[in-house]
Amino acid sequence: MARNTQNSKPPESGVPKADGGNAPEFSVTELSGAIKRSLEDGFGYVRVRGEVSGYRGPHASGHCYFALKDEKAKIDAVVWRGVFSKLKVKPDEGMEVIAHGRVTSYPGASKYQIVVERLEPAGVGALMALLEERKKKFAAEGLFAPERKKPVPFLPSVVGIVTSPTGAVIRDMLAGFNERFPTRVVVWPVRVQGETSGAEVAAAIAGFNRFASGGALPRPDVLIVARGGGSLEDLWGFNDEVVVRAAAASDIPLISAVGHETDWTLIDLAADARAPTPTKAAEWAVPHYGDLIERMGGLGNRLATVIRRQLEAARTHLKAAARGLPSRDDLLALPRQRFDAADKRLGRALLANTRAHHTRQARVAGRLSPRLLSVRLERGRDRLQVLDGRQGQALRTRTQARRQRLQGAAQMLKSLSYQSVLSRGFALIRDNDGRMVRDVATAMAAPQLNVEFHDGRLSVRPDGSGPGAVGPEPQSVSGDGNASPAAPTVPTKTRRRTARTDRKGGQGDLF
Repeated sequence: MARNTQNSKPPESGVPKADGGNAPEFSVTELSGAIKRSLEDGFGYVRVRGEVSGYRGPHASGHCYFALKDEKAKIDAVVWRGVFSKLKVKPDEGMEVIAHGRVTSYPGASKYQIVVERLEPAGVGALMALLEERKKKFAAEGLFAPERKKPVPFLPSVVGIVTSPTGAVIRDMLAGFNERFPTRVVVWPVRVQGETSGAEVAAAIAGFNRFASGGALPRPDVLIVARGGGSLEDLWGFNDEVVVRAAAASDIPLISAVGHETDWTLIDLAADARAPTPTKAAEWAVPHYGDLIERMGGLGNRLATVIRRQLEAARTHLKAAARGLPSRDDLLALPRQRFDAADKRLGRALLANTRAHHTRQARVAGRLSPRLLSVRLERGRDRLQVLDGRQGQALRTRTQARRQRLQGAAQMLKSLSYQSVLSRGFALIRDNDGRMVRDVATAMAAPQLNVEFHDGRLSVRPDGSGPGAVGPEPQSVSGDGNASPAAPTVPTKTRRRTARTDRKGGQGDLF
């Protein structure tokens, strides 16, 4: 379709031209957009009062769609997801509300609507209706059940207060604590009126419950949520769902002191106790010191009176029991008779026992003659002599065996000694260093040789010259290990002749 793009402005209000030939041409999108801008520019931010209709809860996208109507008209309304979670009052079917928002259109459906940014009940009646509805809801969940209530401690050491730090309420409560029973007070400052008051009070209750025992800030033994009186709108923050659930979930006992005695909020029903005023809550939290002293004195007097009465009753009972008991002589008469009878029987029994032991000893006395001991001693002496003879014979036999073994070893040593070889005509040749000479080459290389016979030693040179014979040692050891007389010294010439003669003989030359 052809479209005139010379003029894109929306048609001006007024009577249209009869022929329409010169009217500008718009697309559907352009016309819808122009209408949307006209609505938004013409109305802007508005407040609309009406009854909620067609509300089915948030959409799957998180947005909320419903309508506002009165007796003659109806307008669609939408609450975006981000705004819906922040609404202080949530829409409900049939609720009369005042919606704050902007008027706009939805081109996709060719209809206009209001985008709600804030929602509040229309009048006290609507607030009361909403309050009753929430009360039923929380009661059905059991948040107000009596079995959930916790007892308030009698004498808390730390009291936590949730209230505004600048109002007269906190001053009155602190004065009440100082007057009745000075105690430690921890104040959590919050706003007690306005849109954020409910969230701040709930956060304060949960924060006190997160305190650890022994931490920098002590964990309170009891909590007090306090605010002065006001209208229903002023106290509305204490009807918020987050406040009610925080009060019901508190592990620390909680006293609600919101408003005056005639005012009531949902936190009063969820708390463990409800005080008509904040000052009264302080009185409930701690006892009066003077009252405690007076009460302790009264209890002490009552205790003393009770003790005296108990002692008097016990004394009277004891006297009555004593009168009913028999006398001491009556109680001891029978035991005395039994004792006397036993005393008589005891003397006779001792005599009979002594005779019985004497008879038994007389029977055994014949077998206890000293002859029995002397016989046993004689037998022991004979046995000891026999053992002594056996021991001497064994010792002699063992000594003879060891002597024979030693003589055999000496004979073997004599037969294996090299001196026995020398006694058979052999000689042992050593050099000056005492080493044995085993061959001719070693003998010829030595400057001097020492020849040992069975009866002495000679010092010779391999070339036949030398100073002469070395006389025999003073004594030599014979084959049996005994010393023999020293042999006479043989002159060198005689030794050489003897050596030559020996070489001619049949023994042979050792060199």
